[in-house]
Amino acid sequence: MDTIYLSQLKDFEGKEVLINGWIANFRSSGKIWFLELRDGSGFAQAVVNEAHAAPEAIAACVQLTLESSVKLSGVVAKHPKKEEYELKVTSLQLIQRAEEYPIGKKEHGPDFLLDNRHLWLRSSKQWAIQRVRNTIINATYEYLNRDGFIKIDSPILTPTSCEGTTELFQIDYFGEPAFLAQSGQLYIEAAIFAHGRVFDFGPVFRAEKSKTRRHLTEFWMMDAEAAFVEHEENLKIQENLITYIVHSVLEKNQFELKMLERNTTILERCHPPFYHLTHAEAVTKLRERGSDIGDMDDLGADDETLLTELYDKPIFVEKYPAAVKAFYMKRDPSDPTRVLNADLLAPEGYGEIIGGSQREDDYATLLARMQEQKLPIEPFQWYLDLRKFGSVPHSGFGYGLERIVTWICGLKHVRESIPFPRLINRLRP
Repeated sequence: MDTIYLSQLKDFEGKEVLINGWIANFRSSGKIWFLELRDGSGFAQAVVNEAHAAPEAIAACVQLTLESSVKLSGVVAKHPKKEEYELKVTSLQLIQRAEEYPIGKKEHGPDFLLDNRHLWLRSSKQWAIQRVRNTIINATYEYLNRDGFIKIDSPILTPTSCEGTTELFQIDYFGEPAFLAQSGQLYIEAAIFAHGRVFDFGPVFRAEKSKTRRHLTEFWMMDAEAAFVEHEENLKIQENLITYIVHSVLEKNQFELKMLERNTTILERCHPPFYHLTHAEAVTKLRERGSDIGDMDDLGADDETLLTELYDKPIFVEKYPAAVKAFYMKRDPSDPTRVLNADLLAPEGYGEIIGGSQREDDYATLLARMQEQKLPIEPFQWYLDLRKFGSVPHSGFGYGLERIVTWICGLKHVRESIPFPRLINRLRP
């Protein structure tokens, strides 16, 4: 008798199998018990009928509680009314009878569910979100590896910031100040001179005191950098990556998307070309919709929401004012008050999911930008050195994994997109 996963049931129709799992739900009708099983790979129904099951199985059913762990054997059969398969149980062993489960059928508030996150991860919607998240991660590796990128690991402990120290967590590093990384960008830029195209993928930290539905203090970021790539090609890489990710989820996670009640119409439209607006064009559209954004202002979260409600595909907003962007972004040669950058905004009000730019590749110009912004030169000297030894035009971008998960899954808050969210008011569990 084979021990299988629930996701394999259809391949064993008519055969007797063993299943290990947990009781996600159960009910009885006369002499028949209907058990909803979860085993990590999926969900399925197991039917325990007194007419066919061993007496020990019936006795075990009487003892069942939510989240009890069990071992079952039975014959796989097609459901009489649905396009799915179930288990006709012949034997059932109770591995551990769970205590009364604190998360019942009644409505629970977000604080209660966050306090019990270690248990809430077992819920069907949380299960579905994490499966989609896994597909997004794998699709990212697949696309970037296929496009010539290799993974380079950047440090989490750094002596400097990427875009200013106001949003960093500072720690004592054996008597000198250090920071938890907010991005691996500067470090992987160094690796392009060895490998051409590189990316990193790991946790980053922002001490931003924000309580919006889009912000976490710890999240996962993918940064990519590429030598000999300029602004337009940089956008093409991002466009193709997001398209590949979305269609990987549509191909592999239909069951999970249905479980999340996600309307996939807009996801199915995610094909190149994406929409393109300059920052100036975006400001004009936003003012038409009632925003008070200034000509040289960065887009806020509310502005991004207003803008993305107008479109049915992702939108690149390009060429922001240099004054509101980081020192390393290359100026637009046709308008030096602006930079060759873009933010990619997801539709349906979800806002920014990628930020990227062409990087300044000239030593003297980069040094001048740093001096203009009164940045300390010595901690960045290694970064400046990259422009002294074989500098080339290059570009890069970074995406926030949780924001992409939130959009693709159609979630209301980014905290649902990560197993154990870290917020300004939450460090546990």
